[in-house]
Amino acid sequence: MGRRPAGTVGNPADESAVPRTRARSTRANPGDTGPADLVKSAERTVRILEVLAASPTRLTLSELQERIGYPRSSLHALIRTLRALKWVESDEGGSAFGVGPHALLSGTAYLDRDRALQHAYATLEDLRAETGYTIHYARRDDAHIIYLASREARDSVRTVSRVGRRLPTYLTALGQALLAELTDDEVDQILPAELTRYTPETITDRAALHAELEAVRNRGWAFEREQGTPGVACVAVAVDYRIPATDAISCSMPVRLAEGEELDRVANAMLAHTRRLAATLRREGIR
Repeated sequence: MGRRPAGTVGNPADESAVPRTRARSTRANPGDTGPADLVKSAERTVRILEVLAASPTRLTLSELQERIGYPRSSLHALIRTLRALKWVESDEGGSAFGVGPHALLSGTAYLDRDRALQHAYATLEDLRAETGYTIHYARRDDAHIIYLASREARDSVRTVSRVGRRLPTYLTALGQALLAELTDDEVDQILPAELTRYTPETITDRAALHAELEAVRNRGWAFEREQGTPGVACVAVAVDYRIPATDAISCSMPVRLAEGEELDRVANAMLAHTRRLAATLRREGIR
């Protein structure tokens, strides 16, 4: 599959490295809010929180202004309010800012109340036990996926959880499994014009991505080798309890093991467990 150099090199563990071009999207339902309907102060507040959450370090007011372009006076007033409400916190000198503890309360409430996740946790445990590798559950958010749950391999040395992290769909097996649920036109509509390169294996050519998504549709599961992280390969399957599917499960494994019988074993386990989960969610009326 041919790939031409494009984009810039980024770090997939740092969502702030993702281009800040807003993905194009259409309304899923007549009642959805479009960009023209947004209240300016509310939109600015949310954008501030999103940028702070995506940054691996605290940001100064100047850095924040550079990233989102709001007037300094408005930005300062919003930061002051968010600090008072504990949605934002600062360093001891009050010069650099990050998300505060009340942002965590909101995020955990989303996870606690998600009915699909309550069933998915057992599936993640079962897959980790059967495969021996790390298992992730994610949901598509327009042109990105958000990690909602993870079960690390018993011998994993990872110290930072992926839960709550956001990555481009085209970069991950999780995202590719979910993009394959859409038509090529729908994929082009939600993705940015330029696909950023994170490793030498990242697919940045639009035609190559469409070909890969067609391969995903034909075999029933997505597979990527070192596209986002060197040394790591992933197998992912969409959880099709919604049409199109919004959720997917992946298995991360060392790239040196992701071939032949071992790859087939993992893919078959992923298909079997994910199909059972989807059937359970449909039976329970979860949409």
